[in-house]
Amino acid sequence: MAVVHDTTLVPSKVELLTGWLPGQPWYRGTGAAPDLRRAGGFRIDDPAGEVGIQVLVVVDAGRTAYLTPLSYRGAPLPGADDALLGTSEHGVLGRRWMYDAARDPVAVAQLLAVLTGAAPAQDQDRSHTPDDTVATAWHGPGTLLPALPLQVTDSDVTTVVAVERAAGSGRAERLALELPRVLQLTGDGGAAGWVTARWEHPGRGVVSGRVALVR
Repeated sequence: MAVVHDTTLVPSKVELLTGWLPGQPWYRGTGAAPDLRRAGGFRIDDPAGEVGIQVLVVVDAGRTAYLTPLSYRGAPLPGADDALLGTSEHGVLGRRWMYDAARDPVAVAQLLAVLTGAAPAQDQDRSHTPDDTVATAWHGPGTLLPALPLQVTDSDVTTVVAVERAAGSGRAERLALELPRVLQLTGDGGAAGWVTARWEHPGRGVVSGRVALVR
């Protein structure tokens, strides 16, 4: 399991997101530098120990909650320059390349593993500690994997990643992983599986909602 180091990260994840978020189609603000704060989320372990993965929720001053899953690596991810938020200096691990996790195949595969119950969500701040507040459901048989090369589509509310499920006879059924970038307190809408997490919403306290769905 990944170790959470008590050290510095310069610039921080929120600082990188402050520069990256205004360029995304789901951004609801009007300024170029939103006032963001961490509001919730969870970590996911990479079995190979190479990629850090965090499903992060941030809230801006306008009380919009954004889903901003991140992956961080010790070297650039080939072919993913358009997904790069920037680099940070980690006090223990050195330079980290920070990416939008929806465009990182390792991160997508591990998020699918959490959704189907094959891997546990981990606490954001403590090593070797599952996050029991994260709930999952999967109503379909078989293993889900990202379709490679990754096929990612953004809209003004969601990011959709193509995924595949083995359907027998060597065939693969095509499904979609939906990441609701602007978080709402809504149901599953007929999804075959989902991940529910908590975040702290200004004026509402701790709330929960879907942060990933498969249809």
